Parts: sequence; C-alpha cells; structure tokens
Amino acid sequence: MDRCGWAGPEQIYEEYHDTDWGVPEYDGRALWEKLVLDGFQAGLSWLTILKKRENFRAAFHGFDPNIIAGWGEDEVARLLGDAGIIRHRGKIEATIGNARAWQKIEQQQGFDRFLWNYVGGTPLQNQWASLAEVPAQTPLSTQISKDLKKAGFRFCGPTIVYAFMQAVGLVNDHLVTCPRHAEVARLVTERKAP
Repeated sequence: MDRCGWAGPEQIYEEYHDTDWGVPEYDGRALWEKLVLDGFQAGLSWLTILKKRENFRAAFHGFDPNIIAGWGEDEVARLLGDAGIIRHRGKIEATIGNARAWQKIEQQQGFDRFLWNYVGGTPLQNQWASLAEVPAQTPLSTQISKDLKKAGFRFCGPTIVYAFMQAVGLVNDHLVTCPRHAEVARLVTERKAP
C-alpha cells in the first residue's frame, strides 16, 4: 500500500492509518476522546499517544465524560502517578474541565452535531498530492478552536483542532495517491451525519 508518508514504519502507526485515521466519526463520546488525546499529544508525537492509548482509556474510565466531569484533585493526583499515560497536570486538569464543557454542549445540541455542523454534516474532501501541501491549521480549525474555547475547552488550539479534524474525518486529508483517500471518501455515502 502506498500510504500517506507519515504512516509508519511502526505497525501500530500503519494500522491506525489504515483503519482509523480519517474515518468519519459521529459518536459524541468518541469525538470527545479523540479531541482529548489530540490535546495530550501537544508537544509530543502522535505515535507516543497511540502507544499509550489503551492506558489512557483505562486511566480515564473509557473516556466517559460524564464520569470525568465529577473528578477533582484526588483523581488528578492518581493520574499524575500513572506512568502509563502522559503525566501533565495542565492536560489532566483540562480533560476534567473539557468533560464539563462537553456535557453542556451535549445537553444543548449534541457534541456530534456541534462539530459536524461546521462542515454541513459532510466531510471536506481535500485533494493533496504531497504532505507539503497539507496545512497545519486552517481558517475553519481556527474558528472551531475559538468556539471550543468559548465553550470552556482547553488544549484545543487551531493546530490541535486541525489534527483532530483529520483524525475524525471532518476532513479527508489522505493524499490522493493513498488508497485510503478513495476508501474514506466512499464512507461518506455509507454513513449519515447527525
């Protein structure tokens, strides 16, 4: 397979590229999990997060924002002692605050609708021929970042948000030379936006 140049050489990275990255995600809880993980990735490689993803899921109770929203200093201290995750106080505390922000959006309109409305419910289909063409952020990721921050989210700058948009299929940023570009584009007709 002629994968996107960033995917590899480690198998976990190739599997992520081949099965997960860019696939439209419509579940509000799963969207929140991926946004949190992208926030933890800030300053680190995505490979580091991938290798620790199952540890994160265990430590954060399956990324259930309704549980995490009720956490306080005891849980922060527990997580700071967990070598299986990224032990960064600011990111851990942001995750708790982000869970509370998620609850508000989820109650008002649904977190999935909140995000998918930015693209009219249909993933944007980019046509990049090389990695050099792929932006780190866009005016849309900047707008979503501002709106998330206004809603109480942290660790969601425009670059983090664009990486998130790519991961959850709000945009299809597989290179046109990658077989996954066409495969992911076909998923648009197979899945329905909220």
